[in-house]
Amino acid sequence: MHDLVAITPLGAVRPKVDSHGPVTLTEVTDRALASVAARLGHEAETATALERLLGAPAPGPARHGGKSLMAFWMGPEQWMVEASFETHEDLARQIGSDLGAAASVTEQTDAWCRFDLTGDGLADVFERLTTANVRAFEGGEAQRASVDHMGCFVLCHDARHISVLGPRSSAGSLHHALLTAMRSAH
Repeated sequence: MHDLVAITPLGAVRPKVDSHGPVTLTEVTDRALASVAARLGHEAETATALERLLGAPAPGPARHGGKSLMAFWMGPEQWMVEASFETHEDLARQIGSDLGAAASVTEQTDAWCRFDLTGDGLADVFERLTTANVRAFEGGEAQRASVDHMGCFVLCHDARHISVLGPRSSAGSLHHALLTAMRSAH
C-alpha cells in the first residue's frame, strides 16, 4: 500500500502564509472548483439552475457572488463555481447531476491555485502586477487579467481581501510575483 500525502500547489504539506507590511498572502487549498458552460439553447435553463445552487442570480460579466456556493463569470454563459472542499469534494459531479444536459460541467480543482491577499494597500500591490484597475474595485468584481504575464482571475471580496486564481503549474511563479509586489509596495 502506498502512503500518499497530498501537497499544496507550492509543494508543501500545509498552505504557505507570508506577511509583509500590512499585507498577508495566503495559499488557499480548501476550495473545490468546477466550470459550468451552458449548452446552446439551454442558456436560460443553466442560469436558473445556477441561481438555485448559488442562492443568488448567476453572476454577470466581471462579477462574482453567491450565498450557498460562490461563482464568478468566466465568459458568455460560462462560470467557475467554488465551494468548500470539505463539503463539496465532488462539486463537479454534484453540479453536473443538477444541471443534466443543460450544461457542460468540468472538474477544475487541481488545475488552479489560489492566493488570497488581505490587508491595507492592496491596490498598491496590484498596480505593480496587472492592468486590472484594482483601485476602483469595491467588492464583487471578478476580472480575467494577466498577472505578471500569467493568465489569472482576480476576485475582489472587498478593499481588504482579493483572491488571485492562476494555473497550478505556475503556482511558484505566481507566488513569487505576488510576494515581490507586496515587498515593493510596502
